[in-house]
Amino acid sequence: MTWDHQQAAQFLHDRDGFLILTHRRPDGDTVGCAIALCKALRRLGKTAYVLPNPDATALFDPYWGDVPAPADFQPDTVVSADIASESLFPPNAEAYKGKVDLCLDHHPSNTGFARYNCVEADKAACGELIYRIITQWSPLDQETALPLYLAVSTDTGCFVYSNTTPHTHRVAAELMETGIDYAGVNKRHFRTKSYTRLRLESRMVETMDLHHSGRTAIAALSLRDMADFSATEEDVEDIAAVVGQLAGVHTAVTIRELKPGECKLSVRTAADLDASRVCALLGGGGHAAAAGCTVYGSVDDAKAAILNAIDQVQGETGATGG
Repeated sequence: MTWDHQQAAQFLHDRDGFLILTHRRPDGDTVGCAIALCKALRRLGKTAYVLPNPDATALFDPYWGDVPAPADFQPDTVVSADIASESLFPPNAEAYKGKVDLCLDHHPSNTGFARYNCVEADKAACGELIYRIITQWSPLDQETALPLYLAVSTDTGCFVYSNTTPHTHRVAAELMETGIDYAGVNKRHFRTKSYTRLRLESRMVETMDLHHSGRTAIAALSLRDMADFSATEEDVEDIAAVVGQLAGVHTAVTIRELKPGECKLSVRTAADLDASRVCALLGGGGHAAAAGCTVYGSVDDAKAAILNAIDQVQGETGATGG
């Protein structure tokens, strides 16, 4: 069943015993949404926790506080934040497949897996939806505003991606007006890179492939690359943003070899190519300008698969090279 944000807010207001789920390989949007919603529910006098995510990197350590659920917590209400499908559940959330009461999301590719689904696909970040829900109950405070700013800023690349809208800026302004340390969030997530990260970016540029007269760029990070620089997951946070910064590139593909025979792909495109349609051909999804998928095979297999998918969607739409 599909709900709007007002129905979702009323449902949450009427229920208790919450466990909030985040997605596999969590980003700032899913983490920020879960933490903000948890804190807002506690302000209502509810019992609420976030399921610890084993994939979370140390980058998000300052935000968790006391929200992670104890091992013996038994929820009455299960909520997912920024999760498009059950295939994106982390391993410790597998037991909740088929048991999610409310899905809160902004991905057009959302599969409607929950009992109730509130999906606002016009929002740049799920944080904008959580903002709308929370402000139905009470004014914002710093405890909820800071993680929401994390959510909105990271899913828009600090408000520079094409998904950023006037609504995004209005939400960010209201969050900033609570007095949060937004400059600290910006520096931590957008203006600070490890030496290892810079070396990884250099390796990506050195080995990057250009196609479609330079309009499509494909960069890969193999397991060997990660080992060469002793890189961790924190070093590659949002590294997909790098490829699209090359002048003239309309379609940017980043391939991460996660383990032998498995590659994660991130695709970011300009307005003339739908990234979600491209990734859907390979079993993935996302947004028109940013989407992802998994290819089982080598890095070269992944390159061939994504190029074929891009060509197929271009052929269907008449796009000229991404």
